Formats: sequence, structure tokens, C-alpha cells
Amino acid sequence: MNGKPTTRAAGEGSTRTRLDRGRGALGPALELVHTGRAPTRAVLTAELGVTRATAGAVAAELEALGLIRVDARPGAAAGSQGRPSHRLRLAEDGPVALAAQVHADGFRAALVGLGGRIVATAPGCEIVDADPAKVLGSVVDAGAQLLQQTGRHCVGAGLAVPSAVAEPEGTALNPLHLAWPAGAPVREIFAERIHAAGITGPAFAANDVNLAALAEHRHGAGRGARDLLCVATGHRGVGGALVLDGRLHTGSSGLALEVGHLTVNPEGRPCHCGSRGCLDVEADPLAFLTAAGRDPGPEVSLLQEANDLIRDQYADPAVRTAAEALIDRLGLGLAGLVNILNPDRIILGGLHRTLLDADPERLRAVVADRSLWGQSGGVPILACTLDHNSLVGAAELAWQPVLDDPLAALTPR
Repeated sequence: MNGKPTTRAAGEGSTRTRLDRGRGALGPALELVHTGRAPTRAVLTAELGVTRATAGAVAAELEALGLIRVDARPGAAAGSQGRPSHRLRLAEDGPVALAAQVHADGFRAALVGLGGRIVATAPGCEIVDADPAKVLGSVVDAGAQLLQQTGRHCVGAGLAVPSAVAEPEGTALNPLHLAWPAGAPVREIFAERIHAAGITGPAFAANDVNLAALAEHRHGAGRGARDLLCVATGHRGVGGALVLDGRLHTGSSGLALEVGHLTVNPEGRPCHCGSRGCLDVEADPLAFLTAAGRDPGPEVSLLQEANDLIRDQYADPAVRTAAEALIDRLGLGLAGLVNILNPDRIILGGLHRTLLDADPERLRAVVADRSLWGQSGGVPILACTLDHNSLVGAAELAWQPVLDDPLAALTPR
């Protein structure tokens, strides 16, 4: 040592200081890019309320973590003035989450990157065993093969099931349309299979419609809504979910919004819950096919068969009459929910999306006529826009720890 002070590369100290100040902004910054709300560094700076230098340091750190890419040579937009801002995009070759979904007609696994982008899917299986451990083992094996084939780093795994999932236990309380026992510990089983397959990261499980709502709120038809109500058919039954201020409202123990058991036809079909005329059995694919006089065949799922029938044969009087009956019952249920929840947007998925597309004015008129607030302005009713939104939502569960704290989630311990 010659006694001279050690010199740093120009700007090194100031860059580190800016990053230290902005470290708490890494998660919020990543969420802004993840949800498409910060396409440029200028927008990121404004949304975070930090200096340009701090936003630059935050973006550079997210890029170093392999999560985003910063375009250092952006082109100025036509007619724009001033210095163009660096564009931000999600890393196409970045980490992924393993998403799994089980429903009455099968199961599927996929890899989902940031932004809700499905990177790879495994062929779906059309048989669901009565033993949840066998089913979850098979879907995890399919996901593990995808990870091996793609070579992607996995941040964690999420599972969507057609049942209310009680918290904090992670048990499927009412898998009515599966032959699983009530109270099956699906999250524990899923986590065990994930870790046995050598897949790193935490494992989560939740109701499929809750996850569809979360995905649509972040990436689809629900983006920008403050109080979002989602109602959807699965392959069997009807589910609902509510997103409040960007967070799923699941109640005190994960069981909120069991909309499938609203009574919409007191003299209607017996329901699995012991009641009669519930939305679950009056407005799902099986109810529609039965009302239309069609015997469900084994070739395709009930949901696909019902959707195809409406799209291809709506002019058939029997099909149209059955569809109108389901629309009226769905509208009655939605009106009751509007009266209680006062959402600023409703989105519909599954068969309900197809019914909305077939006759949007009828459904909106029923809701407006039956709800207290509908007459004075109405609530926008839109179709879900994401394919496989429950899978994307399952991935959102696994991505959430990364969105909360990217450094802690991705830095090896």
C-alpha cells in the first residue's frame, strides 16, 4: 500500500447510494412492469415518485436479476419532444412459475413468466383420479418435464382447484365436482410433490375462480378496476371472486364469495349442497345442455360442448330458449351481488362469457332491472379476456413473493 486513498470508478458510489435508497422500490417497480403500467423508465419514475437516477438504478437491478430488460437506445415517438425514455420490457428468457389446474374434466400444467405470459404447456389429461395425491403427483410430473425441457429457473408453484380452499390449512373443503374427500389437504400434498420433484420455491393452492379473477385484474378484462366482481363457470358448477383495491377478498378463512350457492330458482334442481335451485346447478354447462335437450357426450368436456352449441346453433329455438333461461338466472344472481357488493365492474368467464357474447343486452337488462343501482347507471359487464386465466392466476400466487421482494426471493441463501 502506498498510503494513497483508494479511488472508485466514476459514479460507482452514487449509483450504490441510489440503489440503497430505492431498494424498497424494487418490488413495486417490478409489479408496475409486470402489470404493464410502466412501459418506460419515465413512467416508472413518475409512478414510484423517485428521481430519474433512482429509477434508473432500480431498473438496472431488476435487469441484473434477470427479470426485465432495459432498452438503452429507445426511439422517440413521432411528434414527441425532449429526450426519449428508456423502454422497459419483461425478460423473455427469465424465470417462470409452475402453474397447475385441476377441474372436473381433467388437469393441466404450464410454465408462466412475468406478465402472465404462458411459456409452455403440457398436454392436458382428461381423467381425474379420486385420490388427490395421484392427480397432483401426475400434474407435478408434467410440470417438472416442462422445466427440464425448457431449462428455466422456477420461482415456485401454484395450484388452482374447483373448491373453496380454507386458510391457513390449505384444505379443499368442498371439491363437489371431483371425487375427492372433503377437507383434502391439497396445498400440503402439492407442496410435497413439488419438493419431491426437485422443484425449488414455495407452493400455493387456491380456488380456481379466485385465481382467474386475480389474473384478469392484473392482465386482462379487470385491469384498472377498483372493486372487481368475477363470476364464472368451470367445467361444472359456478364460482365467484372479488378483488378489492388489487387484493383478493377471501374472507376470514378463505371462504368468501361462494356465489354458486345463491338461490336463483326456488323450485329448481337439487344442489349438491342440500339446497335447491342454486346458481351452481341452474347456470352451469350441464344445466344448459340438459335444458337444450342435449345428452352430453364423452368426446369433449361439458364446457366445450356447451360453448360450441351456443356459438354454432344459437338459431335453434331449443338452444336459444335454454340460453335465455340461463341468462335470466345468471342475471338474477348478479343483481343480488351488485346490491350487496357495489362493484365497479363485473367480468364473466367460462360458459357465462359465451352467454354474454350471445345476448349481451338481455343479460345487462336483467341485472339493471333487478339491482338497486342498475337503474341509475349500471355496472359494466365484460367478458374475461385471458385464455387459461386460472392457470395464469395460479402462477400469480407463485410470483407474489418475487413481486413483494425480488432480492430476497431470488438471491441464493
